[in-house]
Amino acid sequence: MVSLKDSHFDLFHLPAQFALDETALDTAYRTVQTQVHPDRFAAAGDAQKRIAMQWATRANEAYRTLRDPLKRASYLLSLRGVDIGAENNTAMEPAFLMQQMEWREGIEDAAAARNVDALDALLAELRDEKRVRVERLGTLLDSGADQAAAEAVRQLMFIERVASEVGAQIERLET
Repeated sequence: MVSLKDSHFDLFHLPAQFALDETALDTAYRTVQTQVHPDRFAAAGDAQKRIAMQWATRANEAYRTLRDPLKRASYLLSLRGVDIGAENNTAMEPAFLMQQMEWREGIEDAAAARNVDALDALLAELRDEKRVRVERLGTLLDSGADQAAAEAVRQLMFIERVASEVGAQIERLET
């Protein structure tokens, strides 16, 4: 029996690795949810209801974490005792720093010109960059290159933030 303290991977009987069979995750999640859904315990005592709610909450949290590649990577690193240091480690490779500046300038220029097409193009570029970097992150994690993977996670977090800013600019210009 799985305990509330076991890993998200253990909860769904999946290997603790970045490469993930999403269909197996979805199936395992539905199985766990049917077993612990609070509605199944409607006639049970308060203690059983509370335990069912804890398990349902745990299953939801685990599923959301494993379903999102960036959250899954961060979680996997935390299981390995690696702190990604997102709050205090802002050191990144020079090429990535240059790319950041180019993206920021692109946002500023397109927003100033009210050019939604340029922002859409930048958003597409960021999505492509994220896809490529997530693939690389998976390779790093599954090969045990944890420190490089931690840096890749920080870079992906930045890319997600920039993509969110671009989306907000597009929304602002379209309203």
